[in-house]
Order: sequence, then structure tokens, then C-alpha cells
Amino acid sequence: MDRETEAVNLRLLRVRNHMDRRYAEPLDVEQLAALAYMTRAHFIREFKRVFSETPYRYLQRRRVERAMFLLRHDDMNVTEICMAVGFSSLGTFSRTFSEIVGRSPLAYRKWVTHERLFAPTYFTMRWSRPIGNGR
Repeated sequence: MDRETEAVNLRLLRVRNHMDRRYAEPLDVEQLAALAYMTRAHFIREFKRVFSETPYRYLQRRRVERAMFLLRHDDMNVTEICMAVGFSSLGTFSRTFSEIVGRSPLAYRKWVTHERLFAPTYFTMRWSRPIGNGR
């Protein structure tokens, strides 16, 4: 890997870490691109090249991962969780959650509660972790 590619990858990693820390905040692709010192289009292209998914999809997946944790370990209702993880629409949250996890947030909560009765937390978390890489 040449120095330029390595520098680009490092900038993208810093942006991804920024997204991980601030997933619940409204994040604008233009601002993320600026953090990487790239144009919007170039940032999206390079992010997908390095992480195998677009910045938008990565952010959605991170939000859903956090929502899954809250559904497993918190008594908040689905609307509260939706807002806590950075979605502004319950419909978008439910649709995105279902696309990534394969079941609705409420169905996931019921399923994981039932599974927890029979399996250690580690296994439940492994079985229920969303898959990234372009999904």
C-alpha cells in the first residue's frame, strides 16, 4: 500500500470513529467528507471502497446495533429507543431495523427475551448481531 492510500485510509478511519462516537447526533455527509478532506462524492466512494458499505448504511447499522442493545437491556419503549439512537422517524427506524436484523424491534425484543431464558448472553448477542458489508 502506498503512502497516499494509507493516508486516505487513516482519514476515513478517523471519520468512522467520529461516527461511532456521535451516532445519535444528526450527521451530515458533507461534514463527514470535510473531516476527511474530501468532496462528498469522493468521500462516499472511498468510504465504500475501504469499509464495503456507504457512510449512510454504516451509520444506520451502528444505530441499529445500539438499538438492539437497548432492546435487550433497557425498559425504554421502541419510540424512545428510536430517538435515543438518532433516528427522527419511528417508521424509518422500524423499516431499517427490520431490513438489517430480519425482524421488527418489538419482535426482536420478544425473541431475545425468550432466547435469554435458554442461552447465555454471549451466544444471544452473537446470534443477533447485524451483518454489515453492503447489506
